[in-house]
Amino acid sequence: MRPVSDEDLTARARIRDVAMALFARQGVRATTIRGIAEAAGVSPGLVQHHFGSKDDLRAACDEYVLSYIRAQVQAGVTEHNLEDPDFIENVHRTAPPLMQYLGRALVDGSPGAAAMFDELVSVTEEHLTRSDDPQADHRARATVLTAMKLGITVLHEHVSRALGTGLFTADGALRAGKAQLDLIKPEFLGRELFEQARTGIEKLEERQ
Repeated sequence: MRPVSDEDLTARARIRDVAMALFARQGVRATTIRGIAEAAGVSPGLVQHHFGSKDDLRAACDEYVLSYIRAQVQAGVTEHNLEDPDFIENVHRTAPPLMQYLGRALVDGSPGAAAMFDELVSVTEEHLTRSDDPQADHRARATVLTAMKLGITVLHEHVSRALGTGLFTADGALRAGKAQLDLIKPEFLGRELFEQARTGIEKLEERQ
């Protein structure tokens, strides 16, 4: 087996990113290996070399999005970077194409999309505080909160129109983020986590 070159890795990432964009814009069914190859500037054979079938490519996109979300939860929540405006700004810059893909995947439906939703619910449940009401149904809370947050992504075109600015622009993401904090009571997330998120957004807002 030949070693994997930097050029191979770059081509693989480019193909994956192009596939995510096309899947998000026109859906998996309407997207072809040939169309992905043309948009990525490579041959269909190279797409198949790196990913095999279209279903395998979609699975790779699903895993990439999940890995990204896991990394951001780790950095933001576990490592307490939510109050760092650089962290929030980086998320606002890097997340849009992945969230657009996730929104379309949830609408189209697939085992991968279902797995992503379930993991997001589990991650949310893990980080919700239990101090405000120990008897509460935390699984239900996490499920509904996840659905509400993802609903903003799924409906991003309508949200953008109502806001008068793109949800995935710096201004749109900041306004939506502030609104979400305004609608969630601090005790639900935990006062410390809530204040970190609020501080980070306020610091970022001061930069703009």
